[in-house]
Amino acid sequence: MEDERFDQCMERLKAGDKDALHEIYTACGPYIYHFILGIVKSREDAEDVTSEFFIRLWKSADRYRPGSGHKTYLMTIARNMAIDLLRSKGRESLIEDIFPQNGEDPDVYTTEERVVADQGGTGAMLSDEDAGIPGDPDVTAGEAVGRVAMEEALAQLKPPEPQIIHMKFALDMTFAEIAAILMMPLGTVTWKYREAIGKLRRCGYAF
Repeated sequence: MEDERFDQCMERLKAGDKDALHEIYTACGPYIYHFILGIVKSREDAEDVTSEFFIRLWKSADRYRPGSGHKTYLMTIARNMAIDLLRSKGRESLIEDIFPQNGEDPDVYTTEERVVADQGGTGAMLSDEDAGIPGDPDVTAGEAVGRVAMEEALAQLKPPEPQIIHMKFALDMTFAEIAAILMMPLGTVTWKYREAIGKLRRCGYAF
């Protein structure tokens, strides 16, 4: 789903159009679920959080501001809901594994309210080129998804590497967007990305 289409759906949600919610669910539900699953490590919990996610999206539609990029908006809400679930179950160790700097960096998104507030700005995100990340002709999202079974590949990695690979390959997000969602410095995200790619190559995966 493109940003413009998502913005249109959110406008319809504000007007009470449930078909718009179904359209967003169809387009975005799978990657929201898999992202949450990568955090909570339980299919049952991931299903519950994903269901609650779309209920929350419906209830908070009037707070959404168009033009800021829907993937970052959705994934940040999903992140926060997954963290809340882990905290409610006393599983803070999983939070630390994936989000070691949770809440410590004032320059990244830390709550759903912050995401909504930040939409008042330009909403622009650095591209990988703008962030100083050189292109890698040997690694592209299309090639990676086409050649590697995603779940098998991610099983070779340690948090937060699977989350970074998932967002980069499956969602085609920039490193800056990933850094905002995972609450990590941009340099840390790119370093972990390179480390993850190296691990997969050493395991025999062709990138």
